[in-house]
Amino acid sequence: MRVLVANTGSSSLKLRLVGPDGELLAKLDAAAPGDRDAIARFAGEHGADAVGHRIVHGRELRDPALLDADGIEELRRLTDLAPLHNGPALRLVETLRRLLPDVPHVACFDTAFHAGMPDAAALYALPREWIERHGLRRYGFHGLSHSWASRRAAELLGRPPRELRLVTCHLGAGASLAAVHGGRSVDTTMGFTPNEGLVMATRSGSVDPGLLLWLIRDAGIDPDELEDALEHRSGLAGLSGTSDMRELLGRLGDDERSRAAFDVYVHRLRSGIAAMAAALGGLDALVFTGGVGEHAAPVRAAACSGLGFLGVRLDEERNDRREADEDVAAPGATVRVLVVESREDLEIARLVRSALGADSAG
Repeated sequence: MRVLVANTGSSSLKLRLVGPDGELLAKLDAAAPGDRDAIARFAGEHGADAVGHRIVHGRELRDPALLDADGIEELRRLTDLAPLHNGPALRLVETLRRLLPDVPHVACFDTAFHAGMPDAAALYALPREWIERHGLRRYGFHGLSHSWASRRAAELLGRPPRELRLVTCHLGAGASLAAVHGGRSVDTTMGFTPNEGLVMATRSGSVDPGLLLWLIRDAGIDPDELEDALEHRSGLAGLSGTSDMRELLGRLGDDERSRAAFDVYVHRLRSGIAAMAAALGGLDALVFTGGVGEHAAPVRAAACSGLGFLGVRLDEERNDRREADEDVAAPGATVRVLVVESREDLEIARLVRSALGADSAG
């Protein structure tokens, strides 16, 4: 089965044609939302037996789901929970269903990997009637990436997933951590929406809810303006003026705001890793993936520099080479540090084949 994988992120669009053995047959990368003509040419030139769509927020939906008219309408109701992702993803679903009407389209959810988190990690300390009436909980995101990274880490370490305590770090325009014990997510940094947790490219991450209430009630900030600021004008962009980590790293030597933004980013990242390790009761490996996690060696170095108490030590030369699917920990370190290429396409293709009863390699 040849699976066309459609992955719409907050800043990018990726189309990948994955063969039956996991081989990458063709790809298209574009800035979100992508050019319709280019998407049409790609879909027309490369045949596919099924299409797998990354859907960021599935709320209670756990298993891959066929995308018919009813399924699309159900997902449309969740758009407000992940406005940077679900809306563009659904528009791409509709585009590709028109271009490829005769093959099954399957939704794969970023929230599904975290659906089994224990209540201790999933529940907010809010009135129980609110929780039950509105389905309030910490859903978590980037699950497709965390799932792939944890399985690939086990392969690289030559150990079965059931033996491992991993902290997987998905660092891109969006960023989150997951505590993975025995191949299952037991905690994560994102919550009800993808804005909780780490500092990101344009998203604030966790902010005191009292501060947000003060901005609305006392500073007169309209809720729509606040939402726009939290999603599009905060994070690295808000603190430094740029959302691009590469540009930010180039400014560190002579720009005070960029240095402050980097320090805040790393402080939250390092603190989050330690918290995830505490949720696991120890740590066997730290795994970096995503655009920043794979390519920004200074971010990995800065994050790891304060984690020696956990047994984390980097080999500086290996870390600076920035090669994916490699152990960059220092020899003899008790915790391994892996850089894993993000392959959400393989994870989505695997889920699509499973949902359609066509399991195979890849």
